[in-house]
Amino acid sequence: MTAVEIEDITLPDNMQRAMAKEAEAERERRAKIVAAEGEFQAAVKLGEAADIISQHPVALQLRTLQTMAEISVEKNSTIIFPAQFMTTVEEAFRKIKDGQSV
Repeated sequence: MTAVEIEDITLPDNMQRAMAKEAEAERERRAKIVAAEGEFQAAVKLGEAADIISQHPVALQLRTLQTMAEISVEKNSTIIFPAQFMTTVEEAFRKIKDGQSV
């Protein structure tokens, strides 16, 4: 058996650039796959949330109120509510007060 040892190999610049481009393309490909998987998982969760909200329509109104409250604390904003929105919220509070499921 013959052993061969190779030391200090210098690749031509064009070969180094080609290898770097290939490595970059592979990193981008993997990043796109990870991003797509994240988008898919988010879409599944949003679909599940939509199913729950469709069973409890007032939940969307309450979630909107919660989001507006969070925004107003951070930005010190004034929020104007449409009259229809307030009617729906009042109905929700009445149901909660009466012990009904929202």
